[in-house]
Parts: sequence; C-alpha cells; structure tokens
Amino acid sequence: MRTGSFKGYETWITEPGVLWIRFNRPEQKNGTTSVMKRELIETLTEAQMDNAVRVVVFTGSGDSFSAGDNLKGYAKLDRETDDGQVRLIPGGHDTGIGTYSALRTISQQLNTVIREMDKITIAAINGVAIQTGFSLALCCDFRIAAEEARLGSGTLRFALLPDEGGPYLLVQHMGLAKTMDFLMRKKIVPAAEALELGLVHEVVPADRLMAAAGELAVEMAEGPQVAMRLLKRSVYNAAEMSWLQTLDDIAGKTAVTDHHPDAAEGKAAFMERRKARFNAWLDEAG
Repeated sequence: MRTGSFKGYETWITEPGVLWIRFNRPEQKNGTTSVMKRELIETLTEAQMDNAVRVVVFTGSGDSFSAGDNLKGYAKLDRETDDGQVRLIPGGHDTGIGTYSALRTISQQLNTVIREMDKITIAAINGVAIQTGFSLALCCDFRIAAEEARLGSGTLRFALLPDEGGPYLLVQHMGLAKTMDFLMRKKIVPAAEALELGLVHEVVPADRLMAAAGELAVEMAEGPQVAMRLLKRSVYNAAEMSWLQTLDDIAGKTAVTDHHPDAAEGKAAFMERRKARFNAWLDEAG
C-alpha cells in the first residue's frame, strides 16, 4: 500500500506488518479537516485489503493526539491544496442539511471504518485527545496513553454535540450513568483518571509510549491473524447480540478457524513444546 505524507498525517510500515499513522500538524493541535478524514478513509481501506498490514497504530505529534476538528479547515476549501489522494469536494457544514451530509458521509464514516476494520487497531495517545480525536481513539481496539495525555469531549463548552459516535462509544466503555456525567459536565480528564474510567488500557511515561505501542502491535501482529480477526468481530458482535445469536456467531467462525492451517500449527507447536509460527498463509499470499 502507499505510505508517506498525506493531508495532516504520515504513514510508514514496520515489521511484522505494523502500519503507523501519525497526525503531523502539531501547530494546529493535529486538528482534522474533511479532506484529511477522506484521505484517512482511503488509507485505512488500503490497509484493510493489504496482506502486508496486520495492525494499525495511530499517534500524534507535538503535545496533541488530536484536539478535534480544525474548524478553519472546514470554513474554506482552499485551505487544502488539490494534490492529495482524493479530490477536493465541498466539505459541507454550510447549511443544516450540509452538516447532516458531511457527518454521515465523512466524519462518522471515518470512525465507522476504524471500528469495522478486521485488523487490530491501537491508539497511542501522546497528548490531548478531544472531540474527533477522542472518538477516533475510542474506536480503536486498544488505547495506551502517555501520563501527560488528557481525554474528553467538552463539546458542550461550545454548545455543540459529540456527533461522531461519542455517546455510543462511551456508554459501551463506561455505562450510562458515567457517560451522562462525563458529557454533561464537559469533562476532559488526565490519563490516570481515564484509566480508572476504563477509557484506556494502559498509562505509561511519555518516553515509553511509542515503545509500548510497538510492543503491543508486534504481539498482535505475530498472533494467528485469521482467528484474531474473527474473534475481534465476535467480541464486538456480542455487545449487540442475544446469547443465542452470539453462540451461532462464534460457531460459524469456529467452522473456519478449526480447519485453518494456523490451528494445525498451534496444535503441532503445543505437542512439540515450541513457540507457534503462525501466518504462513500470509507469507504465501504476499
């Protein structure tokens, strides 16, 4: 897949199949624009379909992960040049129906693409993660935060709504009562409190963040990819399904994994008392 510099972010791949996406407009707190979101959707679509990518890691530059939308970037289309991987189109938000269309087609679609990726996603939250940046991080499967990071919505400070999936994601992570308190009181919390609330999985010193994210990414990338991707989907499905539906869901996926070469390798490694060498099929496909 294509890597390099894009609108508001840069990408690179490290072994074994870890795609890094770093937001790189620190002078704008890594604020997002509609063009940036559309390019991210394209990058993530390529990552989903490329066998060379097994895990995706998001992080920021400077003192921010992403402080939300760059409102100036929505105000004028010409704030982005027409030389990216997607053509410039109207960004919406100029009328009520324009805002509806932009949210459904671009902003919410980005978070949906992240949430629906079969491959494991990790947010390495290096600093402020607010509004768009916060919801993007919540869409990831794992979140590791630097000690200095702060996370929250705070949209009500501007009489705006967390319109990119925040309420849904927060209810899943914290429950209804804590979500109501968090959003209505416009909370932006330090990393330690975010850990207590269940919003992040781990908090590390800033100088350990990239290493910790890399270690987790390698662990995930070296695991049996077919089983892990199907299990990821079953876990998310379980939050929406009944008991009987979840049983049927996992049974259908087990019919695939039980007969996959990775399962045979796992059994052989156990019998031979050695570390399993999964994903030979990826080497053959690549």
